[in-house]
Amino acid sequence: MSAKLIIGNKNYSTWSLRAWLLMAEVGIEFEEERLALDEEGFAAKIARYSPASRVPVLILDGQTIWDTMAIAETVAERWPKKGLWPSDPAARAHARSISAEMHSGFSILREAMPMNCRAMGRKVPLPDALTADIDRIIEIWSDCHRRYQSGDGWLFGRFSVADAIYAPVVLRFRTYGINLPQSASSYPERLLQSAALQDWLAAAESEVEVIEREEIGR
Repeated sequence: MSAKLIIGNKNYSTWSLRAWLLMAEVGIEFEEERLALDEEGFAAKIARYSPASRVPVLILDGQTIWDTMAIAETVAERWPKKGLWPSDPAARAHARSISAEMHSGFSILREAMPMNCRAMGRKVPLPDALTADIDRIIEIWSDCHRRYQSGDGWLFGRFSVADAIYAPVVLRFRTYGINLPQSASSYPERLLQSAALQDWLAAAESEVEVIEREEIGR
């Protein structure tokens, strides 16, 4: 099976991280092409791959799949032995629900705390709307920990789509110094132990592009 993943900057592109980590963490081989998001010519380059003109894009056996959730569902379907959704129907419905919630929500957090893998110690104001988003994420992680804590720190006991979907939030909280209760800390701790994620972070560190609008909290 031939797979090629088109992504944006590793330092900044949250949706690219989600699709990339989903495949890399479970050992699915793919060719990677990185398009720098703010460089001249980006629009023309991405338009060759996607009618939505956004990253990520997965080219799978010649078929184009765009939007991270569509990529996630397709990958889970094409590689069923990887177990990218929980096998238990109730847990699977739960994982899909929190993944869809992240996909469609948390707009205040996205705007106020952009992912910036290279940055540490950034500080941003925490108005009520942003605090509500943070509290909801803590609630999600704590609930998963309470229900599935027999696993090794992943949200549903083993790596799943949901872990890939929430990975950029872990990196946001790391950048902006958000403190977590113990009940919500096992997943971030497990994620940061991932060799695949560490490869992503090393590549992000080596990038030279700077997108000023994403450099918040200095």
